Amino acid sequence: MEEKIFPLKTLTETAESIRRGELSPVEIVTYYLSRIEALDGSLGAFRLTRPDQALSEAATAERQIAAGNHLGPLHGIPFAVKDLFDVQGLPTTAGSHLLQNNLPGRDSHAVSSLRKAGMILTGKTNTVQFAYSGVGINHDQGTPVNPWGSDPCIPGGSSSGSAVAVAAGMTPVALGTDTGGSVRIPAALCGITGLKTTVGRISRRGVYPLSCTMDSVGVLCRFAEDAALVYQAMKGCDPEDETTLLQPAEDGLPVQRTGCRAMRMVVPEDVFWEDADPEVTDAVLEALEIFRALGADVRPCRFPEATEALALNRNGLIIAAEAYCANRKWIDDHFEELDPVVACRMVKGREIKAADYLADMRAWRKLRRRTAETLADAEVVIAPTTPVPALPIQEVDSDSETYSKWNVTYLRNTSIGNILGLCGLSLPCGFTSKGLPIGLMLYGHPFGENTVLKAGIAFQQATDWHTKLPPRCG
Repeated sequence: MEEKIFPLKTLTETAESIRRGELSPVEIVTYYLSRIEALDGSLGAFRLTRPDQALSEAATAERQIAAGNHLGPLHGIPFAVKDLFDVQGLPTTAGSHLLQNNLPGRDSHAVSSLRKAGMILTGKTNTVQFAYSGVGINHDQGTPVNPWGSDPCIPGGSSSGSAVAVAAGMTPVALGTDTGGSVRIPAALCGITGLKTTVGRISRRGVYPLSCTMDSVGVLCRFAEDAALVYQAMKGCDPEDETTLLQPAEDGLPVQRTGCRAMRMVVPEDVFWEDADPEVTDAVLEALEIFRALGADVRPCRFPEATEALALNRNGLIIAAEAYCANRKWIDDHFEELDPVVACRMVKGREIKAADYLADMRAWRKLRRRTAETLADAEVVIAPTTPVPALPIQEVDSDSETYSKWNVTYLRNTSIGNILGLCGLSLPCGFTSKGLPIGLMLYGHPFGENTVLKAGIAFQQATDWHTKLPPRCG
């Protein structure tokens, strides 16, 4: 069975194998369930699995395809979701034992969309409590272990379990959310691909909220081409999420391998590179040469708005205010029962004054307009996803001050894009001397997902970093 799936194949290639009768949905789901059973006991990526239902749905998909009712390249493909996404009949705990009885009556929009495309849900993955951390640690329900490296390292957060599940080959696709980097950080630290979409591109209906202004739905997988297919299945207007009603139309499908020749790419000379690990810097600079070899126009640029975005973030008080608003019941009535590193940060949200909040939001809008002017001649901005690779969990979580320092460090480069309203794609671009993955980030204009996906697909056609499996998971 294993040789049918590895060497790793894209979803398009897998769909073709299914169409030709060389591979069945039941075989695929059985294989990934066996990987979960074998590996997740030590990695802790999954909050829960649904093997019986998944196998039953796979059998249904197999019959549909045999009868000529093939729904497309996602039909019969398994996926997992971060435990913020509502799935009918399964608890949405958002990383907290306090929500273990939170049983939704219907699927979230994202889950419903993928099921309509024929995908099969195998389980829900662990997350940081209330999705409020960039390092991926959860002191309540447990921290997934990054499958790379000799020591137990942080997975990145808050879509920690989704990233670990994909990196370890326990699922080909997992959904996450990104408010300050929660898709791209774990993708970078776990050596996989992570797409952060523009707010308003994919409906957030049925997704447990953190920040009403910055939450976005994202995809974690191995291939940028796969991210494009899953993204296409979920995007679109939804009357139940008003942010989606004003999204512009897109031209073409990024899965068409049109390459990145003559694509205008810029490399900011600003904050993204400060205090970066030299191995991270070297790997990203080497990636620039690959884009140049592919025909892209790669140039340095000044991007002062990035530094200004960090200054305006004011230690995350905007997110803290919105997070407190969404979780005030738990903060006010159950503070001592919460993960302390989350509760102590989130409670600051009730301190911010309405006038200050509104003034900051107005300043953010102005900064976004200036960003559009600064980047008017660029299609893609290139930077390291995180300035440092994954560190040992024990080191990051040694005390609250150290935790806070590293949390800010890991969130720095990614949170800039959320503040400025950009979309983004993190791609593996190398490994450190200790065997830890390094992430390359491609920022695009708001609603520019197709552009960054095209660039990502071209990069992965020329490299093989994204096909690597951790030695312990081979």
